[in-house]
Amino acid sequence: MKVTTMLSSSSLLLFILLSSANPYARALQEGGNGIEEELEDVKRSDFPTGFLFGVATSSYQIEGAILEDGKSLSNWDVFVHKNGNVNNGDTGDIATDHYHRYLEDIETIHSLGVDAYRFSISWSRILPNGKLGGVNAAGIMFYSSIIDNLLLRGIQPFVTIHHWDIPQVLSDEYGGWLNPLIQDDFVHFAETCFKNFGDRVRYWVTINEPNLAADFAYERGKHPPGHCSPPFGNCSAGNSDTEPLIAMHNMLLAHAKASKLYREQFQPKQGGVIGIVVHAIMYEPFTDDEHDKEAVKRALANNVAWAFDPLVFGDYPPEMRRYHRNELPKFTPEERLLIRDSIDFLGLNHYATLYAKDCIRSSCASSDSACAPGGDRAICGFVCTIAERGGVLIGEPTGLPTFSVVPRGMEEIVDYVKNRYHNKPMFITENGYSTPPQQEQVDDFQLDVKRIAFHKAYLAFLARAMRNGADVRGYFVWTLMDDFEWSSGYDVKFGFYSVDRATLNRTPRSSAKWYRNFLRNISSDSMKPRTAVAFWSKVGRAEE
Repeated sequence: MKVTTMLSSSSLLLFILLSSANPYARALQEGGNGIEEELEDVKRSDFPTGFLFGVATSSYQIEGAILEDGKSLSNWDVFVHKNGNVNNGDTGDIATDHYHRYLEDIETIHSLGVDAYRFSISWSRILPNGKLGGVNAAGIMFYSSIIDNLLLRGIQPFVTIHHWDIPQVLSDEYGGWLNPLIQDDFVHFAETCFKNFGDRVRYWVTINEPNLAADFAYERGKHPPGHCSPPFGNCSAGNSDTEPLIAMHNMLLAHAKASKLYREQFQPKQGGVIGIVVHAIMYEPFTDDEHDKEAVKRALANNVAWAFDPLVFGDYPPEMRRYHRNELPKFTPEERLLIRDSIDFLGLNHYATLYAKDCIRSSCASSDSACAPGGDRAICGFVCTIAERGGVLIGEPTGLPTFSVVPRGMEEIVDYVKNRYHNKPMFITENGYSTPPQQEQVDDFQLDVKRIAFHKAYLAFLARAMRNGADVRGYFVWTLMDDFEWSSGYDVKFGFYSVDRATLNRTPRSSAKWYRNFLRNISSDSMKPRTAVAFWSKVGRAEE
């Protein structure tokens, strides 16, 4: 429902609530440890000159046009058409039809006043048959037009080369990321992007969330090719204990080879930077017991350091080596030299903070345990990660079960990465709020107040981490508009803009107006929710 059509009494009460908010919003974070933090209302001027603010999307989630203009089927095009893989049988066949509406969407992005736009390139739209086939000229023209139109409006393209969608032919031919052959295919894809777009692109991400891709595709079977084994699931193929490690190994080496190519052949002339993006969950101990504190270290190693340690230091985290032993692939001496220091920046997609419970000295496998299956195995670091304690969620729920609102987690994950990797430059490449499903019938304005509060609170903690020395260079909101959210289909909504599934018309939510004003450093009383007092003050507590 549009804001302009709302005439309900609840809207009037909400308006009074927001209008009376103190100009210095409190970001109160009260967890199980009873610590309270109070931060002033965040402003753009709290961030340094040159800091990039943007929005983010990905190709499969918005483009549609799955077989138009020479594009071949991707692994996701095939996966979504198998019964039971996606909620409601949703597909990305049309998605938000960005392929035909990209100029309209770029105007929308421009209207927000952002500095940068993070988007990804469809591998199967550029190289329909991998490196053995030719380059699809229509695909090159499409992304060139996006880049040119962004630059025309003063918006920096922040380009992700691979965001989970690969040509299905590569899966059929040799098994995709489980086969080392894909490394050379990926380097060819990356080189094609550097050659055709690198003269206008300063920021490159090789692979989005390789850790989450390995987990969902080869451990839980929720993403293509849908591999898993008990206790994680009952897929028709796969080994959840080993295949994620193999897939990740190939992704990391593919990144390193592409990075070497870029640095040697393109970076000197084009002057850009290259990095990788990791799904970065923060963890807190389930209890004050030392074993749970050690579990936090293992959880972070198995999540964040699994990807970043090799790319910075040249090998997998010692926390993983200790427990995986021979199951964890080894880098040759030549590969260690190749992979070490192969990133210019670290990209963090941060959505969640979870509790970590030790599964080495306590049982995580009992039938009455809140732990998901697999916490007692090496692939999970012998850690149970859960979003609640004593029946109370770690933070207010969102549209995804493990994504609770815990703004302090932003500062904590940034500090962890800063300390472990000697304050290497970082970007927050995704951070966003999805509407809880039980509130879907409530009007968008009311729901979106919580989205505004979410971003204000997370940005406040990010600003504090930066004041304490963290070298963070940018922040990207996930996402521009409601899109295809993978196995959740269209049920989960992260967008600043809602998308009518019948007409595909985009309608701005109140968060879009807030972000626009924030980027202009404008304080708008009607868009000033009391960040934590109103919404996040009960983090870690039962409802009163």
